[in-house]
Amino acid sequence: MDKKRIRGILSDRRLMPWLWAALGVISALCKLKAHNNFDIFRYVFYNTWQGTSLYAPATDGGFWDLNHYGPFFSIIIAPFAVVPEWLGLGMWCTCLAVFLYWAVSRYSTVSVAETGAPAADNMQSPPHTPYILPFIIWFCAHELLTALFMQQFNIAIAAIILLSYYFVEKERDEYATLFIVIGTLVKIYGIVGVAFFLFSKHKTRYILSLCLWTLVLFCLPMLISSPEYQLTEYREWFECLGGKNGENLLSRAQNISVLGLLRKTGYACTVGHTAFLSVTAGDTPVDTANWWIRSYSDLPVIMAGMTAMAVGYFRIEQWKSGAFRETVLAGVLMFVCLFSTGTESSGYIIAVTGCVIWYCCAPWRRSPVDIVLLVLVFLITSMSPSDLFPRTIRQEFIQPYALKALPVAMIWVKLCYELIRKDYSLYGVKGTGN
Repeated sequence: MDKKRIRGILSDRRLMPWLWAALGVISALCKLKAHNNFDIFRYVFYNTWQGTSLYAPATDGGFWDLNHYGPFFSIIIAPFAVVPEWLGLGMWCTCLAVFLYWAVSRYSTVSVAETGAPAADNMQSPPHTPYILPFIIWFCAHELLTALFMQQFNIAIAAIILLSYYFVEKERDEYATLFIVIGTLVKIYGIVGVAFFLFSKHKTRYILSLCLWTLVLFCLPMLISSPEYQLTEYREWFECLGGKNGENLLSRAQNISVLGLLRKTGYACTVGHTAFLSVTAGDTPVDTANWWIRSYSDLPVIMAGMTAMAVGYFRIEQWKSGAFRETVLAGVLMFVCLFSTGTESSGYIIAVTGCVIWYCCAPWRRSPVDIVLLVLVFLITSMSPSDLFPRTIRQEFIQPYALKALPVAMIWVKLCYELIRKDYSLYGVKGTGN
C-alpha cells in the first residue's frame, strides 16, 4: 500500500467520528466491573433527588473518592444515571468521545490551518495544514482513551473551551456563553472560555447572554431539588474545592502541573528521592516543618504564568489574525492544566489538544525544535501513563515528579514567546468570524 493511499485512509473524515466513538465503547467495556468515578457521578443525581449532601463522605455507597463537581452536574448526569448502570457507563463514555469530536470538527472549520490563510509572498503553507482534524484525532486518541478509562468530565471541558472559541468566531455569542456557563458550573475550568470575550464583535450580547445563562442554569437543578438545597450545596462545593487543594499538593495522582512539578521537585531535593517517593505514595506523612514546604508558594508561579499570557494576549493589533487568536486558544487549553493543583493525568486531553492546535495554526513553517517538542508531548505526556512506558520510570519519576507536565510546559513557554514576539499580521488576515 503506497503512502498516498495510507494518508487517504488516515485522513478520511468519514472514519474520524467512528474511531473516537469506538474508543468510548472500548473504554466502557474495559471498565464494566471497575468504574468508581462513574458510580460517584451517578450518585450526584440520586443525592440531589433525595436532598442529601453531594460532598459528604459515605453518602454515595462508600466509594473511595468523593464528588468534586458542582450541583449543576446532577442535570448533566441524569440521563446516564436513570438507565441500567452498564448502559449508562457505555452511553457516558461514548457521548464524551463524540462530544469532543464534534467540538474539534467545529473548531477545524474556522481554523486557519484547515481553511488556508493568505500568506506573504515569501511564505509557503506548511504541508500539514489541510489535515488539522485528522491530526488532532490521531494524535490525541491515546490521551482521549486515558481520560475515558477514568470516565472524566475533562473530555467535555476540552470540548467546551473549543466551542466557546468556535461560536465567538461564528458570531454566535449566545452559544459560546452557554458552554462557558455549563463548564463553570460543573468544574470551574470552563470559566477560561471568557478569554475569548475580547475577540467578540458583539460584546453587549455576550455579557447579557452570559448573565442570562448563569441565572437559568444556576436555577435549573432546583427542578429536582429545592432552592435552599442548591444554595447549601454550592457553599459546600466551594468548601470542598478548598480542602481538595490542600490534599492535592504532593499527591502522585493530582497536581500534575507546573505547580506540582516545582513543588514536588523542590521537596524531593530537600528530603531525598526515597523519602519523597514514600510521601507521594501515601506511606509517610509530609514533613510540615520542612523549609521548602513552609516557604514555597504557588502564587508567584501562577502570577508569572498569567502575566506571560496577558502580555501576548493584549497585542490588540494582532487580534485581526486568525492564527493569533488560535494561538491564544491553544495557550488557554494548556494553561488550564499547567496552573491548577487539581490537574490529573486524565485532564491532559485538554492540554494535548492545545499542543496540536499550537503546532498546526502557525502561519509559518514549524522548525525542527517545534517538531521535537511535539514528539516529546506524545512520548512523555501522552504515552507515559501506559504500560508501553517502562514501569520503573513511570512509577519512580514520571508520576511522583509530575513530569507529564514538562513537555506541555515547554511548548507553552514557546507559545508565549511567539504571542509576544511574532507578527502574525505579516502572514495575512484570516478568520471566519472576525
